Amino acid sequence: MHPNQALIEQFYRAFQKRDAEGMIACYHRDVTFSDVVFVGLDAAEARGMWRMLCERGKDLTLEFSDVRADDSTGSAHWEAHYSFSATGRHVHNVIDASFEFKDGKIFRHTDRFDLWRWTRMALGPAGLVLGWTPILKNAVRKKARKGLADYMAQNPEPSRG
Repeated sequence: MHPNQALIEQFYRAFQKRDAEGMIACYHRDVTFSDVVFVGLDAAEARGMWRMLCERGKDLTLEFSDVRADDSTGSAHWEAHYSFSATGRHVHNVIDASFEFKDGKIFRHTDRFDLWRWTRMALGPAGLVLGWTPILKNAVRKKARKGLADYMAQNPEPSRG
């Protein structure tokens, strides 16, 4: 197994245990993360996002598969099941991840999923009717960013090193 493939598997095994610090240990200190909700996170924001999601995801379960990697890039498929905190509705999110590596760590992490599908599960009728619109997509992104900023303000990042 390629070391970067093992690194991706280590990342998702930590995620399965909701071990944010284990996940963060797989990340380069200058990592960037992006998905359709959390667009363009810097390293501190990416670390904060995983801490927040692991802490709040009390009923989170996930499976991962199709992990592939070489010296520079990698990919994986993963599926998460959890209750969306704002509505209590069950979500089954299906995600394809891509990775770039630097210095033996994940340097860029991009997750792709269908936001309209997610809004239908997480928000119910409003997501069904409006989830495909830029208005609701932008509202979801704005609320997620504010939630992350609030979490990070209340939970400062531990000093490193």
